[in-house]
Amino acid sequence: MPTRIKWTRDELLIALNLYHKLTFGQMHARQPVIVEVAQKLQRSAGSLAMKLCNFASLDPALKLRGIKGLEGASKLDVSMWREFHADLNDTAPESEVALRKLFHVTEDAELEVLPKKGIITSKGPPSGRTAVAANVMLRRGQEYFRQSVLNNFGGCCGVSGLAVRDLLVASHILPWSSHPAERLNVRNGLCLSRLHDAAFDRGLIAFDEDLRLVLSRRLRDELAEPVIEDYFGRYVGQSLHLPDDAALPSLEFLEHHRGVIFDRAA
Repeated sequence: MPTRIKWTRDELLIALNLYHKLTFGQMHARQPVIVEVAQKLQRSAGSLAMKLCNFASLDPALKLRGIKGLEGASKLDVSMWREFHADLNDTAPESEVALRKLFHVTEDAELEVLPKKGIITSKGPPSGRTAVAANVMLRRGQEYFRQSVLNNFGGCCGVSGLAVRDLLVASHILPWSSHPAERLNVRNGLCLSRLHDAAFDRGLIAFDEDLRLVLSRRLRDELAEPVIEDYFGRYVGQSLHLPDDAALPSLEFLEHHRGVIFDRAA
């Protein structure tokens, strides 16, 4: 019997990074991202997929949807899961750095996890040599959050279904500035078009306890305008579009948004 190679900390960070960028149904040995990363790790795609499914058994967000992972999580898996989620502001950017290092991505390039395509790298905007380490880690955290949220929503706007990635925003439900502990929590994110993101951020739209779109009075008063009806009115009462195996946005966070931000604009 071949000797099992123990997972290193960086490898587990990479696995957790992928875990939050793939939905449960994508955690299998034929998934393009898993195949590419496993090859770089010099592990089998099956072992990486199994590791992700082990993590799934520890995820309370999946339990809310009645989804169970594999019951083979080791003590190291449990320990790493707890460490990763105890302070996402540190561990999520660290996992992003580890993934970029695995693929030898330079600072002036971008890396994106696209479930249907695999790992995509491209030339990014020049950052210059004046960027300090703190700014780099902040950027890596933002990249992690954006990719995790967009992929959780299947790469589509939760309201309109728009699937042009460059026109999508990973919107924070609880504001970035006032809730630092939830900045990189995928359940604090909504995938919205740039228009719907702006409306959500300014309290012009919200989502109820059934994830259905509701409009502020300001927008309801403008429904006679065709453009308001087209971009907002037609979606009223419609639930957010999410894959069946996605992590649901926190109802507690959405309630806070309705009470603190949405009501002010009503």
